[in-house]
Amino acid sequence: MGNEDIRIQRLAADDIERLRALAREIWYDHYLGMITASQIEYMLSQRYEPALVRAELTRDDLWWDKLLAGGEMVAFSSYFLTGEPGEMKLDKLYVRTACQRRGYGGMLIAHALRTACGRGCNRLTLAVNKNNRSAIDAYLKHGFHIASAVVKDIGGGFIMDDYIMEKAVTD
Repeated sequence: MGNEDIRIQRLAADDIERLRALAREIWYDHYLGMITASQIEYMLSQRYEPALVRAELTRDDLWWDKLLAGGEMVAFSSYFLTGEPGEMKLDKLYVRTACQRRGYGGMLIAHALRTACGRGCNRLTLAVNKNNRSAIDAYLKHGFHIASAVVKDIGGGFIMDDYIMEKAVTD
C-alpha cells in the first residue's frame, strides 16, 4: 500500500455511474466461468440499476461505501440490517482485480463491522457462490465461517448456489 491515500467514504449519487462501470469490470473479470455472461448481465441489471441504487442511498438501514485509492474508486461494499434481531448482511463487497491482496476488502469488512456494532448487531452474514474459492478463503481469513448452504431462484431462469457465511460482531 505504501504512501497511497486510502479512504472509505459513503457512496454518493454522483458515484453511481462509476460504481456501475466498476461492478461490470469486476464481475466480468471474476465471475465469467463461474456463471454465464447472461447471468452476469441479469444480476448487474438487477443490483446496480441507477434508480435502485439512488433509492438505497436514502435508506437509513442500508449503507453503500466506496474505497478510494489515490482518489480513484477501486472497491465498494453495501450492507443492510436484515430485520432479524442482531443481524446485518454484507450484501456486496468487490475489489478491482488489479487491486486485490492489498487489504482493501478487509478494510471494508472492518468498516461494515463497526457499523454493525454501532447498530447493536451481534452477527454479520453474507452469501457467496460455492465455486468462489478465492472469496470464501478471504472471508474465512477474516473470521467468517460457513453457516449453511442455499440454492435460490433469482428469476430469469437463473439460480444462486451459495454458502451463507457469518461472523460474530464484537467491540
